[in-house]
Amino acid sequence: MRAFGYTAAGSPAEAVRIAAATPGSTFVAGGTDLLNLMRDGAEAHDHLIDLNALDLDGVDLTPGTLRVGALARMRQVAEHPAVRREFPVLSEALLASASPQVRNMAAIGGNLLQRTRCGYFRDAGSACNKRTPGSGCPALTGHNRGHAILGGSDHCIAAHASDMAVALTALDASVHLLGPGGERDVPVGDFFLLPGSAPTRETAMRPSELITRLDVPRTPLAARSRYLKLRDRATFEFAVVSVAASLRTRGRAVEDVRLAFGGVGTRPWRDVRVEAVLRGRPLSAASITEAGRVLVRDARPREGNRFKVELVQRALESVLGELGGVR
Repeated sequence: MRAFGYTAAGSPAEAVRIAAATPGSTFVAGGTDLLNLMRDGAEAHDHLIDLNALDLDGVDLTPGTLRVGALARMRQVAEHPAVRREFPVLSEALLASASPQVRNMAAIGGNLLQRTRCGYFRDAGSACNKRTPGSGCPALTGHNRGHAILGGSDHCIAAHASDMAVALTALDASVHLLGPGGERDVPVGDFFLLPGSAPTRETAMRPSELITRLDVPRTPLAARSRYLKLRDRATFEFAVVSVAASLRTRGRAVEDVRLAFGGVGTRPWRDVRVEAVLRGRPLSAASITEAGRVLVRDARPREGNRFKVELVQRALESVLGELGGVR
């Protein structure tokens, strides 16, 4: 790890000012991902701006919105009574993430921005277009079991890592940002970018912007929701496939539905065509099967991850079957 400068910010505005005035700087809170990347040589920063003194750790329920501060810890949000009661998919996704030790330390904003677990990206000695533009993507023909089957390109097929981001996508959440140009909100569905020909740019954040909070609409959909994570071991493991689902029905008919998927996409994956298959129809084994086929019809699996095509369909069947009482 190379030497770097350090400043503890006293306010969000000061943090943004320091970032804008200090080339090569980045923000740090829990540091559970960032510091590992720096030690491994996958990332290098000249200056760290410590956010831990900022008053951004609240979890507040208003009549229409759940507001989660960017410095709230994963465990704090997962175990919050209002989150468990009214946003179960978010609580379940957080509790399925990492380990208890990491959840105690990791901040919500950092979890949203965590980098891919692609081994080629994390190995500073490997080529990687996401880390070194133009160097190539060995995963295309190499070890790609954990990689994406949706949203990839000839430049990158790294899967997105955050469980929480998948849940937030199914909840129509938005990200509140503060930058040199002021404040703005970005829907989570627009926040994460496809790799295309520029996989180094992963989010819609502008230079020196800081995540200050997440806003999650308080809806009947959010209250009837589930998160299913399939992984290789029971703890401290990233999703092979995951599904976040929220559902509202009238009798057997689906009035509204939100579906998001992890482990299969280069960003948290939502396809409104899949939801359209279900909306307005009785929820049945046949309609769920049809939705699964629509989900994977544009998939581009590789040799090592071809199994994900069937696995994500089975995971969808399991979640919707549980939520909708379909046997």
